[in-house]
Amino acid sequence: MVLLCLFLLAGCSAQGSASGSAKKQSKQTEISVAAASDLTKSFQQISKQFEKKTGIKVKLVFAASGELEQQIENGAPYDVFAAANADYVNQLADKNMLVPGTKTVYAYGKIGIAAKQSSHLSIHSLKDLTRPEVKKIAIANPETAPYGLAAKQALQKAGIWDKVKPKLVYAKNIADTLTYVKSGNTEAGIVSLSLAQGEKLDVANISSSLYNPLKQMAAVVKSSKKQAAAKKFVQYLASKEAQNTMKKYGYAVSAGQ
Repeated sequence: MVLLCLFLLAGCSAQGSASGSAKKQSKQTEISVAAASDLTKSFQQISKQFEKKTGIKVKLVFAASGELEQQIENGAPYDVFAAANADYVNQLADKNMLVPGTKTVYAYGKIGIAAKQSSHLSIHSLKDLTRPEVKKIAIANPETAPYGLAAKQALQKAGIWDKVKPKLVYAKNIADTLTYVKSGNTEAGIVSLSLAQGEKLDVANISSSLYNPLKQMAAVVKSSKKQAAAKKFVQYLASKEAQNTMKKYGYAVSAGQ
């Protein structure tokens, strides 16, 4: 009888421990971050750093900033919006859809001309895109993707927009733009320097004087049910650790840097 009681007590203890562990696991907070496509590489690392530091998990959803802004307007259940252009964040703020006081500039994006190393095109400037051997040029859709708008502005200020317009292939976002170049579907593309890092591409920087600053901003979505955790993530983006990661991926972390 004594042995039977001990056995039953041990079983209850183990079951209680397992139940407690399950409860603890189920209580781990997870936030959903709607992030611009140019952040694919940098935010994957930043989210891991953030989770290690806080215990809060991050689910990343990447798309063009304009698409994400529309999704949030239509009630998409995101906790944080990290755009590639402050304009999209400000539009939501004007509609009272963001938590006041949470808007944070976390980086300034940069663009460059990319071509496959195996193509041997030797593209060093925007004017090289007018050469006959460059038949197709990928850029992100300027209507919804800030990096696409920056590409259009650069081509216009360089005085070659009309010459290259027939060659342009519009991608849904900046990540798809890079895919067009990597796959060889286009001879060249104007991409974010952050996504081009580590790829087998020849990349030539485009002077920031040719396009409006890609002022990248994040904020907490007002409809979020996890605002406390979401605020921690936005605050973390301004931390020294996160800023160093952004610099590692080719971003400037202050205007003009």
